[in-house]
Amino acid sequence: MSALSTALAVKLPGAGVLAGVLAGALVVVAALVVLMRRRPEAFPLLAILALPFRLPISAEGRTVNLLIPLYLVVAAGALAHLVPRLLSRRSATAGVAGEPGPGMPEDGLEGRHTREAVSLRHPSTWLTPRGLELVLMTAVALYAVQTLYSADQAKAAANLAFFYIPFALLFLLMREVRWTRQLLLQCLGIAVVLAVLFAGIGFVEYQRKALFLNPKVVAANEYDNYFRVNSVFFDPNIYGRFLALVMIAVTTVVLWVSRRRDVLLGAAVLAWALAGLVTSFSQSSIAALLLGLAVLAALRWDVRGTLYVSAGVLALGLALVLLAPASLHFGLKGTGGSTSNATSGRTKLVSGGLELFAERPLQGYGPGSFETEYKRHNSGAGAQNATSASHTIPVTVAAEQGILGLGVYVVLLLSALVVLFRGAGRSPPRIAIAASFAGLLLHTWTYADFLEDPLTWTLLGIGVALAGAARTGRASSF
Repeated sequence: MSALSTALAVKLPGAGVLAGVLAGALVVVAALVVLMRRRPEAFPLLAILALPFRLPISAEGRTVNLLIPLYLVVAAGALAHLVPRLLSRRSATAGVAGEPGPGMPEDGLEGRHTREAVSLRHPSTWLTPRGLELVLMTAVALYAVQTLYSADQAKAAANLAFFYIPFALLFLLMREVRWTRQLLLQCLGIAVVLAVLFAGIGFVEYQRKALFLNPKVVAANEYDNYFRVNSVFFDPNIYGRFLALVMIAVTTVVLWVSRRRDVLLGAAVLAWALAGLVTSFSQSSIAALLLGLAVLAALRWDVRGTLYVSAGVLALGLALVLLAPASLHFGLKGTGGSTSNATSGRTKLVSGGLELFAERPLQGYGPGSFETEYKRHNSGAGAQNATSASHTIPVTVAAEQGILGLGVYVVLLLSALVVLFRGAGRSPPRIAIAASFAGLLLHTWTYADFLEDPLTWTLLGIGVALAGAARTGRASSF
């Protein structure tokens, strides 16, 4: 999984060192628990701060990029908020009245879920915040069950342990935060500061024509006719995804605020981040940004007009790509020009993934198996293709989890889009979440990492919380 790293890959330490590291982690978690119990708003702020940072750990010839800082924050959040609430629910069941914990709705988690569970018999309920939660948990459960027959059980188990389960906890915690306008702006401020810093590092890389991290991209830059930066990310596209989502959120503020100072500050941030995005040469990130901006325009002004303008922009962009000279490096012309070259080999990966799906359509080859099965079915494939996912999440899901997984994936998308967009037109925070999710979704269709990305679970957690507050009339004034 391509991701942000705080350092070069390190090997697992010895038993003594590992014990010391675990002891240090426990101390950090304990300190965070104390902080979060005293200041409940600390959890979302620290979670946003920790979202990008990963540490690659090498073991048994495989490198897994682990979000160590985020794991510590999630563990502390679970101990500070989820565990007390679960104990409170048990006490309430036994006849002891439990008080809502920090971030809890006034009627408590149990009451809200009990009322909504009564209506789960109706299909429309799956398009509610509670229904989306159940679909997400179903996706995790199905992934766990299908791991049993995966062609790469080690990778599937690693994905489950290091991504799906921790991110599900992250979602549950974000969902229960009592979001206010001030807290949302503070979280956005942290994300903006990170984006500005990351873009600045990218500018240094571009000026020096040297990357700080990621040997693969370093090697690729030696053969390409253009230089791609990735800041401190291991992947230019993941770097671009982060910048694009932050830019969508900042644009929401610019479009809905009235103070000139805020507009000018937002415009400066957008110009800086856009320059950083351009130096990444991430086509998928630029597409995600444009879709997010189109969603914002449709909700801010007019849907029909936005569709017309978007169609015109797409037509103009297609014409430029088709007519552009080979010197612009779009990959369609010149030596080796082809759609495969223009998409960095992704068309071959997609066709290979569809072939895998056709061979085992019902259950697929199991989670995490795309790399193994692609190598086995394409022995002549290049090293780059042989070690990649399909770069199109629906194709990856189809090849690995078959119709079963694909069905859950489709229901998840439908539920998420309905929950995030329904009734969001009058709430700028909900609009920002919905537009960002739309951009992220497009990015996963042209690159990778959907439920393997904590950004997905964070957006859904905040979106479910805001949508649930709107449904029950407890929404804050934003």
